[in-house]
Amino acid sequence: MKRAVILLSGGLDSVTALAMAKQQGFECYTLSFDYGQRHDVELVAAEKLSKQVGAVEHKVIAIDLRAIGGSALTDNELDVPEAQREVGIPITYVPARNTIFLSIALGWAEVLSAEAIFVGVNAVDYSGYPDCRPEFVAAFEQLANLATKSGVEGQKLTIHAPLIKLTKAEIIMQGTSLGIDYSQTISCYQADDDGRACGVCDSCQFRKQGFAQAGLADPTRYQNNFDE
Repeated sequence: MKRAVILLSGGLDSVTALAMAKQQGFECYTLSFDYGQRHDVELVAAEKLSKQVGAVEHKVIAIDLRAIGGSALTDNELDVPEAQREVGIPITYVPARNTIFLSIALGWAEVLSAEAIFVGVNAVDYSGYPDCRPEFVAAFEQLANLATKSGVEGQKLTIHAPLIKLTKAEIIMQGTSLGIDYSQTISCYQADDDGRACGVCDSCQFRKQGFAQAGLADPTRYQNNFDE
């Protein structure tokens, strides 16, 4: 059985990537991070989704990125902006986050003798993060095969980013066809302790638009009866 490590945040994109890896016949090992994010309720969703999709094992690794700050997701002194109000890379970008996460996933993949890592990054309907681009994924794959014992010994590892060129609507339709219950996912940057979304942040807006464009009802639970 071929093995893969899947980065699983508990959000819509990452669980779709997990389901796609499962469909492709991979034995799946899911990895989440408690990195000091203000929306850490997503970790509860990640564990549930990992079990539902049928992962072999789920790990949560703690890395406190609040120590370096620089993002509204890790610094409570910075407000999460409402959608699309910023020009350029938004304040919700977490410095080096995907590089750090993929590096640890790479270590686990090597221990497991896994041949793949799946990451749910997307370069179409996204917030402009530099570590969600195809160029980043390709560069990290090259690094992975240069920097590891398995790579040096000829066991090539592939970084799969199956959502990279899909719209949010296409991702939702793909996941729906694979049986994902998106009501269990949490995408909001400032979800409350019950997992209810704010409805106004960048992530909420892309999610809502995706369901609308897919012609499907949005199953997201919103705070304060937020009007979609």
